[in-house]
Amino acid sequence: MMDWFKGIEFAHPGFFWLFLIIPLMIGWYIWRNRALQGTLSISSMAGFSWGPKSYLHIFRHYGIVLRILTFSALIVAMARPQSALSWENETTEGIDIMIASDISGSMLSEDFQPNRLEAGKNIAVDFIKGRPNDRIGLVIFSGEAFTQCPLTIDHDVLINLFQGIHNGMIDDGTAIGMGLATAVNRLKDSEAKSKVVILLTDGVNNTGSIPPITAAEIAKQFNVRVYTVGIGTNGSAPYPFKDQAGNIHYQNIPVDVDEKTLMKIADITGGKYFRAHNNEELTGIYQQIDKLEKVKIAVTQFHKKTERYLPFAILAVIFLSLEFLLGNTIFKGALT
Repeated sequence: MMDWFKGIEFAHPGFFWLFLIIPLMIGWYIWRNRALQGTLSISSMAGFSWGPKSYLHIFRHYGIVLRILTFSALIVAMARPQSALSWENETTEGIDIMIASDISGSMLSEDFQPNRLEAGKNIAVDFIKGRPNDRIGLVIFSGEAFTQCPLTIDHDVLINLFQGIHNGMIDDGTAIGMGLATAVNRLKDSEAKSKVVILLTDGVNNTGSIPPITAAEIAKQFNVRVYTVGIGTNGSAPYPFKDQAGNIHYQNIPVDVDEKTLMKIADITGGKYFRAHNNEELTGIYQQIDKLEKVKIAVTQFHKKTERYLPFAILAVIFLSLEFLLGNTIFKGALT
């Protein structure tokens, strides 16, 4: 029964004010009954104890009850209950995003917590979870570059692959140009409204067959926008290394982010350059990119309403008929 009332709307809710008449009906009924009551004085009730017993007096107020139910059902019917069915068609103009992440040895520096690589992974995963309508892929680069995950809407698979990346998967080095070119290659045939690369690195391009600026020019040709992110504190950062006994020691190494090149890449492609000095700043950068690259959704709403007053009108007729029948059959003259 409760399911029947779900999604019910009323076309004329003003009729519910008529419910205020019901207390007046009850008050009038009580006053009328008291006015019609008479008194009779008798010396003893003993003679009535042997008479036939009737329980019809229990129903002596059936008339007012049925009238109130009739009146209530009519009010609800006049308010015109309607079931409101609505749905939406969404047209999503998706955004294709490739994340190009540096996994070189210097990404193990611990100026981020627990280190640059892990911090970048964790924050990027949160970014991915917040964009369920976009295809996202992953390219990793160090001394060379390869696609860890092509563009996909299956973000669970992407996140699992992202969380599995680690330093040492490929030869060490920093091939920024190769990383960017590989990401652009994955986007060049995309028909998405917006094609984006998020390039994260902590160093200077020192290997690879494609210079970073050349890769940026290629990105521009394919309408790929690149957001570059330089990661690392100013000055130096603690870098862990093991001695021959397997003990971990730390050595401060210089932080050498090629900001000039990263800025130029962003400028050529119509993107933006960011610099992150800690976890909080990197989180904020991904949030800014998220706002800059919002999914465009066109929503068409449909509504369908079905009249539901008929059951209440039928109930009113039933209650009214029941009062008439009872008053002229079972209770005729019995309750007077």
